[in-house]
Amino acid sequence: MNKTILITASILGILGIILGAFAAHGLKQLITSEAIQTFETGVKYQIYHAFFLLIIGTSNYVQKKFKTIIFYLTLIGIIFFSGSIYGLATNDLSGFDFKTIGFITPIGGLLLIIAWVILLINFLKMKKDNN
Repeated sequence: MNKTILITASILGILGIILGAFAAHGLKQLITSEAIQTFETGVKYQIYHAFFLLIIGTSNYVQKKFKTIIFYLTLIGIIFFSGSIYGLATNDLSGFDFKTIGFITPIGGLLLIIAWVILLINFLKMKKDNN
């Protein structure tokens, strides 16, 4: 599972950098500055959670069962949260009305919060470290 988490984190990081550059340069003339800021919010959360997964994937302090749950919650959360934000920010450029699926943005955010809560639960269940 660690390898899967680390590969996914790397891919999310790479895509985050590409999308951030695309927003700064490719979208600059195509959408409003407010839409660019919205798009960049999606990029920030994607990058933050790529780092989150890197930490989870390399940590010996997170139990395997919690790693699996955190991984899937984070991955689906990023797809829902950042993915829908990307769509909403570029809504005028596509033939699909992303406003119809805008309700998944807060669901994605909730999944990301739950992933962090699961991490907290993992730590609370740890035996006391004497170091």
